[in-house]
Amino acid sequence: MNVQCLKTINRVELMPNIPSPFQIRDWKSLAKAYDEFVFNFDLTGDFLPLIWWDKSHRNFKRETFGFPSFVGSKLKGKDGSQEAINCVAAVLGATLVGIDKSNQGGHNWVLMCENYYNVDNGEYLFLNTANWKTGRTFWYEILPNILFYQLAHYYPNTGNFQNEMRIVADRWYEACVAMGANINPWKVPNFNWTAFNFNSRKPLYNGRWREPDAAAGIAWLEYMAYIKWKEPRYLTAAEWSMQFLQKRVENPFYEILLPYGAYAAARMNAEIGRNYDVQKFLNWCFNGDSVCRPGWGVIAERWGDYDCYGLVGSITDGGGYAFAMNTFQMASALVPLVRYDSCFARAIGKWMLNTANAARLFYVDFHNAKHQSCGFWTGDAKHVIAYEGLRKVWDGRSPYATGDAINLAYGAIDFGLYGSSHVGIFGGIINPTNYEKILQLDCLKTDFYHDKAYPTYLYYNPYKIEKAIEIDVGPEVKNLYDAVSHNFLQKNVSERTSFILPADSGAVVIISPADGGIAYKDKKMLINGVVVDYARDK
Repeated sequence: MNVQCLKTINRVELMPNIPSPFQIRDWKSLAKAYDEFVFNFDLTGDFLPLIWWDKSHRNFKRETFGFPSFVGSKLKGKDGSQEAINCVAAVLGATLVGIDKSNQGGHNWVLMCENYYNVDNGEYLFLNTANWKTGRTFWYEILPNILFYQLAHYYPNTGNFQNEMRIVADRWYEACVAMGANINPWKVPNFNWTAFNFNSRKPLYNGRWREPDAAAGIAWLEYMAYIKWKEPRYLTAAEWSMQFLQKRVENPFYEILLPYGAYAAARMNAEIGRNYDVQKFLNWCFNGDSVCRPGWGVIAERWGDYDCYGLVGSITDGGGYAFAMNTFQMASALVPLVRYDSCFARAIGKWMLNTANAARLFYVDFHNAKHQSCGFWTGDAKHVIAYEGLRKVWDGRSPYATGDAINLAYGAIDFGLYGSSHVGIFGGIINPTNYEKILQLDCLKTDFYHDKAYPTYLYYNPYKIEKAIEIDVGPEVKNLYDAVSHNFLQKNVSERTSFILPADSGAVVIISPADGGIAYKDKKMLINGVVVDYARDK
């Protein structure tokens, strides 16, 4: 029988079990309201509506849509200026909370996202705009491809998605080779660059910053491609990328990609028997000791009268500056990680409780007028658009909800759609339980291209005593199995039942068939041929 495994993330240990003041938003309802607001052509008022039709027909002979990255942006309505990290994220986020964006209001918003596949300029990648030239910055040139893969997971038969996905995987494989990768003799590529130019087929350093965590994003893309098509070259590219990170000593975190490397490491360890250092990668995501972007990590402080633990951004810029997009995105990668490495269930569950609480502070209705930059704008009556970020202090006021739009002349308002569009990640993952401070986190919602799986949820009990957590397993008789303790919590239950969660602990609970046959293979426990535990001996 296995012994329960518990691994920590250093900065999570600095976080309270129960943050204060405590108030969890209804993230699912917020994500649905955001979708209703930003896709509405009939809104009136300052800077409204936010959406416009792009009739340029770039890349494909169809109309698509655009949002500005900020409310009041000077680029609003300019065809081709809209960003994939904003618009594709909005379509994906709505999908994660149950909205079918392939058939909404008579429009196929999913198909319109294909216009970010840059054909006309010969890049043949999903990029941040419909006419983007590679070679500027890795994360802007990798994240749109990740978002597209994620969207294609839910809408696989849309457009030419399947062929385009393979081309993307082939292109990044070729980029790895151009950055020095080789099979025989084996050689790992060097990702210590700013970007890769697919036109010149050369990596480049812009003289100002490097983004070596590009390896994490490429590893995720290539492993997803391998899972789909079992093409060995895709696994090779994933291995090259992960081995670059495994061998690296210095923290490579730049913007947003590194958490996907932590996820890829855990999944490759579990599924194909690798031994990547998941704990090192997770600590890199949180620590704030990146050599590429000093201070970039996860907030572990109380700002003013509010616990802001768990938000993602700079821990040093002005004392601290967290961002909505980065906070939402990290959850997308890290919550499903616990399926493959349940040793981190407590750590990630505790972090999610803190960040799900603090992320409300990105929104206007959780601050008085003195603690935000644009509370005067009345166009968003339901307050569904987040500020770009939250500063620890501004002009003596802490915390302070704001952004860079006004300060850097991007636009007239600091509300950032490019971050708000990712709110569906929280909306899709986070569910309440019978205890306000214990969340049910859906481990499958962003576990893209996973093998067959039963419903799986992460729970964290922050209380000092055990709690009986209620769960609805449906009308058929089921068992509840916990991949953390490697034990059944309940057997032969149906409808609404409960299980005991010890104090200050996490559980990864799988709802499995009550009459399922149990088998063991390669340290995996299977029920009716479906893996429920990736670290279980007989």
